[in-house]
Amino acid sequence: MKTADAHPTNGELVSHLIEFRGVTKVYGEGQAAMAALRGIDLQIDEGEFVAIMGPSGSGKSTCMNILGCLDTPTAGTYMFKGIEVGQLTRRQRALLRRHYQGFVFQGYNLLNRTSALENVELPLIYRRTFAHERRRRSLQALETVGLKGWESHTPSELSGGQQQRVAIARAIVTEPAVLLADEPTGNLDTARSREIMDLLSNLNREQGITIIMITHELDMAAYAKRIVHFLDGLVASDEQNGRGT
Repeated sequence: MKTADAHPTNGELVSHLIEFRGVTKVYGEGQAAMAALRGIDLQIDEGEFVAIMGPSGSGKSTCMNILGCLDTPTAGTYMFKGIEVGQLTRRQRALLRRHYQGFVFQGYNLLNRTSALENVELPLIYRRTFAHERRRRSLQALETVGLKGWESHTPSELSGGQQQRVAIARAIVTEPAVLLADEPTGNLDTARSREIMDLLSNLNREQGITIIMITHELDMAAYAKRIVHFLDGLVASDEQNGRGT
């Protein structure tokens, strides 16, 4: 069964885009064992904008790694669009990432000697999209993030805020079901951070892209519609944010 075509097999309707049921993650063994997650229950629906916060060691990064199919739970269940991710092979998890998830990182992760357009095209190359369609969608993605006219510029010719916009364009060019953003404003000043958060808010509001963002900055989390606080491997609080845009 292909990941992209998989459907729930237990007869239940898919009610959440993402669901953690008692997810635990333990690193090491014996006396050296360390529980990064201690039985997390978490549900995220399509179209939500969720900020995940917590101090260092709280489990939020481990949670993001599992969400992005870069790691698997030690125990518990991770459901994505009704599919139990823990039952997938490594290749199937890679296909899930490729077809359903987009990623934005603090450090941009752009190819330095490659143009903005070519950077955005990369996920479509991995999906073997035809060149003309790849170019069309990449140009559209760059226009969406406000970089029309900057297609031929390399990262060294762009500001930090512009580089992050290229990274966001690369993340959305595949039209993912969810955008996972790990400290997306961590390397930016206040003005550029607000521009990036405005962009993410617009993508969520106008295109319905589900966004899950890790951040340690309260003023950035305030853009989200929901804020989840992690502490010691547990969900300490999960609240709707009335100020979210």
